[in-house]
Amino acid sequence: YTKNDRETLDRCRELGHKYPECTGWIRAVKGDFRLVKEAGLKETGMLTSSSDYHIFNKLKFKSRQECIDKYCEVVDAAFEAGVRPRCHLEDVTRADWNGFVLPFVDRLMRMSEQVPEEQSVKIRVCDTMGFGISFPGAKLPRSIPKIVYKLNQECGVPSDRLEWHGHNDFHKVHVNGATAWLYGCDALNSTLFGIGERCGNPPLEGAIIEYISLKGDLCGINMQVITELADYVRSIGLPIPENYPLVGKHFNTTRAGIHAGGLRSDERIYNIFDTTALLGRPPRVAFTDKSGADGVALWVNEFFGLKGTDRISKIKVHKVTRWVMDQYEVEGRITAISDQELEEKVRDLMPDYWSKYKG
Repeated sequence: YTKNDRETLDRCRELGHKYPECTGWIRAVKGDFRLVKEAGLKETGMLTSSSDYHIFNKLKFKSRQECIDKYCEVVDAAFEAGVRPRCHLEDVTRADWNGFVLPFVDRLMRMSEQVPEEQSVKIRVCDTMGFGISFPGAKLPRSIPKIVYKLNQECGVPSDRLEWHGHNDFHKVHVNGATAWLYGCDALNSTLFGIGERCGNPPLEGAIIEYISLKGDLCGINMQVITELADYVRSIGLPIPENYPLVGKHFNTTRAGIHAGGLRSDERIYNIFDTTALLGRPPRVAFTDKSGADGVALWVNEFFGLKGTDRISKIKVHKVTRWVMDQYEVEGRITAISDQELEEKVRDLMPDYWSKYKG
């Protein structure tokens, strides 16, 4: 719609990559479709809103049938221009399935039979308000298993032309996306770290972990790119909460001394997986009055990069441990001790190790 959109599209296509594929997004009106033709896109999304709230209150159609007819006119226009339409069933978890969704998708499938397979309609299933429910036994229009089953098995939409687009208003966006996958929806829409409208969309990094878990294999995926992406979004001013899974500053940081002791004995006791190998993020300790000597020893070993028999015991960090405890017992401190503060104390209280490993 904007000059910036068109310039971004041109610059992405100039890179010459096959994927990610550049696509468009328009309302299902002929006036908008002109923009797709001018841009020379091979595919475009179309906002085919499906709930009565949209059909009658927003778009002001007099009947659901009138709405279906208007949407299909734009789909026909896409076919004539050689553009593949992706119909976005907006607000589908509040839609009338028997009165609108099923007859509309049935008609789209019949229309697709008249064009080459590579131009056949794709269906994006949009849980716009986050009302979707993953539990077996839930009813339409909320039930994700039933939504995918109906479209796939009853309307005949192939799995490779079905995609899920969820929202996180009720903290269910990740499990809902995975559920859509499991019931026959091949594609999952996701965004970097769940960025998106209101409470956001499925987080890409979470979907990657889910995919690997379901497959039981890395499938050639370089997971350290997740950490690189986090560094990138921070560099452009998008904050990531410190406790955000997989990429937050403290996602694999422990504050409890008993946990630190477990980590020092065997990282697998308290770390979710080998975060160093897979994400380039070794487990860390944040220092409070609960960290104890085990926490200090773990931090010092990681700080100096000590491995195997070179790792030092908690006895050798007793001076640093005493300083940490004095901060709380003597000084009355209530905040966590920063890495920078600890580095200074390690340099002062463990000079031999500092000169050997940092000098």
